[in-house]
Amino acid sequence: MILDIAWEEESILLEQREPLVAMLNQAIEAGIRLSNGSDEAEVSLMLVDDHRIHALNLEYRGVDRPTDVLSFALQEETEEEPDSEFEDEMLGDIVISVPRARAQAEEYGHSFERELVYLAVHGTLHLLGYDHEEEPDKLEMRHKEEEVMALLNLERT
Repeated sequence: MILDIAWEEESILLEQREPLVAMLNQAIEAGIRLSNGSDEAEVSLMLVDDHRIHALNLEYRGVDRPTDVLSFALQEETEEEPDSEFEDEMLGDIVISVPRARAQAEEYGHSFERELVYLAVHGTLHLLGYDHEEEPDKLEMRHKEEEVMALLNLERT
Protein backbone atom coordinates (compact mmCIF):
# COMPACT_ATOMS: atom_id res chain seq x y z
CA MET A 1 0.00 0.00 0.00
CA ILE A 2 1.23 3.45 -0.86
CA LEU A 3 0.08 6.43 1.21
CA ASP A 4 0.87 9.99 0.15
CA ILE A 5 0.19 12.56 2.90
CA ALA A 6 -0.10 16.31 2.29
CA TRP A 7 0.23 18.36 5.49
CA GLU A 8 -1.70 21.50 4.51
CA GLU A 9 -2.75 22.24 8.10
CA GLU A 10 0.30 23.27 10.08
CA SER A 11 -0.74 22.79 13.73
CA ILE A 12 0.72 19.27 13.79
CA LEU A 13 4.37 19.79 14.64
CA LEU A 14 7.09 18.10 12.59
CA GLU A 15 8.12 15.86 15.51
CA GLN A 16 4.49 14.69 15.89
CA ARG A 17 4.15 13.73 12.24
CA GLU A 18 6.39 10.64 12.14
CA PRO A 19 4.39 8.62 14.70
CA LEU A 20 1.15 9.82 13.07
CA VAL A 21 2.36 8.70 9.64
CA ALA A 22 3.06 5.23 11.03
CA MET A 23 -0.40 5.04 12.65
CA LEU A 24 -2.18 6.34 9.53
CA ASN A 25 -0.30 3.90 7.29
CA GLN A 26 -1.20 0.99 9.55
CA ALA A 27 -4.85 2.07 9.79
CA ILE A 28 -5.42 2.61 6.08
CA GLU A 29 -3.58 -0.59 5.19
CA ALA A 30 -5.69 -2.55 7.72
CA GLY A 31 -8.89 -1.06 6.34
CA ILE A 32 -7.90 -2.05 2.81
CA ARG A 33 -6.78 -5.55 3.82
CA LEU A 34 -9.87 -6.32 5.94
CA SER A 35 -12.06 -5.18 3.05
CA ASN A 36 -10.25 -7.42 0.55
CA GLY A 37 -8.67 -4.46 -1.21
CA SER A 38 -5.45 -4.63 -3.20
CA ASP A 39 -2.08 -4.80 -1.43
CA GLU A 40 -0.88 -2.44 -4.15
CA ALA A 41 -3.53 0.21 -3.42
CA GLU A 42 -2.58 3.88 -3.44
CA VAL A 43 -4.29 6.50 -1.27
CA SER A 44 -3.76 10.24 -1.03
CA LEU A 45 -4.47 11.86 2.35
CA MET A 46 -4.73 15.61 2.88
CA LEU A 47 -4.79 17.11 6.37
CA VAL A 48 -6.42 20.51 6.07
CA ASP A 49 -8.05 23.32 8.05
CA ASP A 50 -11.79 24.00 8.33
CA HIS A 51 -11.71 26.69 5.65
CA ARG A 52 -10.29 24.28 3.05
CA ILE A 53 -12.63 21.39 3.85
CA HIS A 54 -15.59 23.80 3.93
CA ALA A 55 -14.73 24.93 0.39
CA LEU A 56 -14.40 21.32 -0.82
CA ASN A 57 -17.64 20.30 0.90
CA LEU A 58 -19.47 23.18 -0.80
CA GLU A 59 -17.91 22.58 -4.21
CA TYR A 60 -18.35 18.80 -4.40
CA ARG A 61 -21.34 18.09 -2.15
CA GLY A 62 -23.21 21.40 -2.12
CA VAL A 63 -23.00 21.49 1.68
CA ASP A 64 -22.11 24.96 3.01
CA ARG A 65 -20.21 24.05 6.18
CA PRO A 66 -17.03 22.31 7.26
CA THR A 67 -17.06 18.57 7.86
CA ASP A 68 -14.64 16.13 9.45
CA VAL A 69 -13.72 13.94 6.46
CA LEU A 70 -14.33 13.77 2.73
CA SER A 71 -13.49 10.90 0.39
CA PHE A 72 -13.09 11.10 -3.36
CA ALA A 73 -13.05 7.58 -4.79
CA LEU A 74 -11.45 6.97 -8.16
CA GLN A 75 -12.78 3.41 -8.42
CA GLU A 76 -16.49 4.20 -8.40
CA GLU A 77 -18.47 2.23 -10.94
CA THR A 78 -20.81 4.14 -13.19
CA GLU A 79 -23.03 3.02 -16.02
CA GLU A 80 -21.30 5.41 -18.43
CA GLU A 81 -17.85 3.88 -17.93
CA PRO A 82 -17.01 0.81 -19.99
CA ASP A 83 -15.40 -2.17 -18.27
CA SER A 84 -11.64 -2.00 -18.40
CA GLU A 85 -9.14 -4.83 -18.14
CA PHE A 86 -6.62 -2.39 -16.61
CA GLU A 87 -7.01 -2.23 -12.85
CA ASP A 88 -5.89 1.14 -11.53
CA GLU A 89 -4.56 0.74 -7.98
CA MET A 90 -5.22 4.40 -7.06
CA LEU A 91 -8.23 4.25 -4.72
CA GLY A 92 -8.64 8.00 -4.33
CA ASP A 93 -8.25 10.92 -1.95
CA ILE A 94 -9.17 11.38 1.70
CA VAL A 95 -9.37 14.89 3.14
CA ILE A 96 -9.48 15.33 6.94
CA SER A 97 -10.09 18.55 8.86
CA VAL A 98 -7.52 18.69 11.65
CA PRO A 99 -9.57 21.22 13.70
CA ARG A 100 -12.69 19.00 13.41
CA ALA A 101 -10.63 15.96 14.49
CA ARG A 102 -9.32 17.87 17.52
CA ALA A 103 -12.81 19.08 18.51
CA GLN A 104 -14.36 15.62 18.08
CA ALA A 105 -11.59 13.98 20.09
CA GLU A 106 -12.33 16.35 22.96
CA GLU A 107 -16.10 15.87 22.57
CA TYR A 108 -15.81 12.05 22.58
CA GLY A 109 -13.19 11.96 25.33
CA HIS A 110 -10.35 10.27 23.49
CA SER A 111 -7.03 11.30 21.95
CA PHE A 112 -6.56 13.41 18.86
CA GLU A 113 -4.50 10.59 17.36
CA ARG A 114 -7.33 8.09 17.81
CA GLU A 115 -9.82 10.45 16.17
CA LEU A 116 -7.48 11.16 13.26
CA VAL A 117 -6.93 7.43 12.69
CA TYR A 118 -10.68 6.75 12.92
CA LEU A 119 -11.41 9.43 10.30
CA ALA A 120 -8.72 7.95 8.03
CA VAL A 121 -10.31 4.48 8.39
CA HIS A 122 -13.77 5.94 7.73
CA GLY A 123 -12.49 7.70 4.61
CA THR A 124 -10.70 4.56 3.42
CA LEU A 125 -13.86 2.50 3.70
CA HIS A 126 -15.70 5.10 1.61
CA LEU A 127 -12.99 4.74 -1.05
CA LEU A 128 -13.64 0.99 -1.01
CA GLY A 129 -17.37 1.46 -1.61
CA TYR A 130 -18.79 1.40 1.93
CA ASP A 131 -21.51 3.91 2.73
CA HIS A 132 -23.80 4.84 5.60
CA GLU A 133 -26.88 6.31 3.92
CA GLU A 134 -29.12 3.28 4.60
CA GLU A 135 -29.26 1.60 8.02
CA PRO A 136 -27.99 -1.86 6.90
CA ASP A 137 -25.07 -0.21 5.08
CA LYS A 138 -24.36 1.99 8.09
CA LEU A 139 -24.23 -1.05 10.38
CA GLU A 140 -21.89 -2.87 8.01
CA MET A 141 -19.59 0.14 7.74
CA ARG A 142 -19.56 0.75 11.51
CA HIS A 143 -18.74 -2.93 12.11
CA LYS A 144 -15.81 -2.73 9.68
CA GLU A 145 -14.56 0.49 11.33
CA GLU A 146 -14.72 -1.13 14.76
CA GLU A 147 -12.91 -4.20 13.43
CA VAL A 148 -10.06 -2.08 12.09
CA MET A 149 -9.85 0.04 15.24
CA ALA A 150 -9.76 -3.09 17.43
CA LEU A 151 -6.95 -4.49 15.31
CA LEU A 152 -5.02 -1.27 16.03
CA ASN A 153 -5.91 -1.41 19.76
CA LEU A 154 -7.83 1.86 19.43
CA GLU A 155 -11.28 0.72 20.48
CA ARG A 156 -13.73 3.12 22.06
CA THR A 157 -13.40 3.41 25.80
